[in-house]
Amino acid sequence: MFVAPDPGLMRLRNSGRAVIGVGLAVAVAELCGLSLTASITGGLAALLALFTVLDSTVRAQRLTTALLPAAGFPVLALATALHGLPLVRDVAFLAVVFAGVYARRWGPRGHALGIFGFMMFFVTQFLHARPGQLPELYAAVGLALLSAGAARFVLWPIERRTPPPAAPPGLPGTGLARPTTRQAFQATAACGFALTIGQALSDDRWYWAVGTAWWIFVNTTSRGETLVRGFRRVLGTVVGIAAGLLIAVPLHGAPAPTAALVAVCVFGIFYTAAPSYSWMMFFVTVMAGLLYGLLGVLHPGLLLLRFQETAIGALGAALAVVIVLPVTTHAANDAWIQRALHCVRACTAATLDRLAGDPEADPAPHAAELELLLGRVRMALAPLVHPLSPLRARKARARQVLGLLDDCAREVRGLVAVAADPQASHDARLAAACWRVQSAVEALTAPQGAPELTAPAAPRPAAAAESALAHLHGLEHALVALATPLRTDPRAPLIPAA
Repeated sequence: MFVAPDPGLMRLRNSGRAVIGVGLAVAVAELCGLSLTASITGGLAALLALFTVLDSTVRAQRLTTALLPAAGFPVLALATALHGLPLVRDVAFLAVVFAGVYARRWGPRGHALGIFGFMMFFVTQFLHARPGQLPELYAAVGLALLSAGAARFVLWPIERRTPPPAAPPGLPGTGLARPTTRQAFQATAACGFALTIGQALSDDRWYWAVGTAWWIFVNTTSRGETLVRGFRRVLGTVVGIAAGLLIAVPLHGAPAPTAALVAVCVFGIFYTAAPSYSWMMFFVTVMAGLLYGLLGVLHPGLLLLRFQETAIGALGAALAVVIVLPVTTHAANDAWIQRALHCVRACTAATLDRLAGDPEADPAPHAAELELLLGRVRMALAPLVHPLSPLRARKARARQVLGLLDDCAREVRGLVAVAADPQASHDARLAAACWRVQSAVEALTAPQGAPELTAPAAPRPAAAAESALAHLHGLEHALVALATPLRTDPRAPLIPAA
């Protein structure tokens, strides 16, 4: 969590902005005289708007934020109207689950709208909202989205100066093999199981099991990823409950310290989301305990029930990915690794063009995209490197792949820094080194590999170009070393270095 790369301090800045946006939303709701239930709804709506809207342009982010009420308001009305009709409510909730996951096929916008719609149904269960509260809930959500938009696009417009990297597209497929379709059925089955068992455990807090099952399917592709994510969610929840016993319970809902700790949790959720799902869930769990304290219902037994419902949701997700249209871990690994390698090649080509004098060439967006892709690679390989994995040879190979890809990312970040140096100049050896990097990527991604290119001798480069050459050599070395773990039979022992 603390040593993960943060290019441009984007995670740090996003986390700080999230605290401002959520705090502003709650403050506006309180100033307007809305109830505590409405204020909490508004704060969660602002958090979701800042957390889930991940379009690749600022204009698209504005449009997606503006469309969130179109997904959230009908769901709020439906959920409050069905509050006294448990059976119909449950069927409607599962329909919202299916639609929310299926919407991910429309890219980042569908992803954000689907999550927002689901969470509006979830929030009404969390707060036991009634139909009479619907007008002020609408007001709170509307004010929250305006506050989040003001923080994001006016007060701290980070993306205006640093364009956000495009989110990695999902893996291809058609029909039931399409990831969004498959996951829609999986998530609905998992949430149906969680809802049934969760209600048998508690008539009041069953929704935690459904929420757990839902969120485990966010940003996962394979069976192994989903199982590991479920384990990490349970782990983060357990640690968060322990912290809640020490922090939230003694506060007894005291407003000022609770508000300060909720702000810390919001920061922690955003800052740890990318590098550590367990830590993110720790902060989510502590924040939930603090909110329960504000509502005056927090006690140790409630936190224990939170753990039990989380375990039920994780079990439901595990059963669903094993039984319903399963996809193996290895089927997803290769695709994400190849995308990361192609991104390395694109960044190298942009660096060469920039050093050659092209002012329009910019490797920075490719480097940012590479960080996102490496996050997906780590998630895909997580089942193989998990401490409980019994596949020792595959674990060693997966760790070697991750280490070498991290080396690639480090060299790419160095290239970006060099390319930004106005003193950097073109040199023939840089071009040759870039060609060799591209050739190494082709050899790793092509079925039969690609022929190695040789570069002619060149005069000594300038100091800035010398630094770029060192990064390119390091990048080439890491790519060549990747051939061993990537080309070895997955069932064979890892070939030791000579």
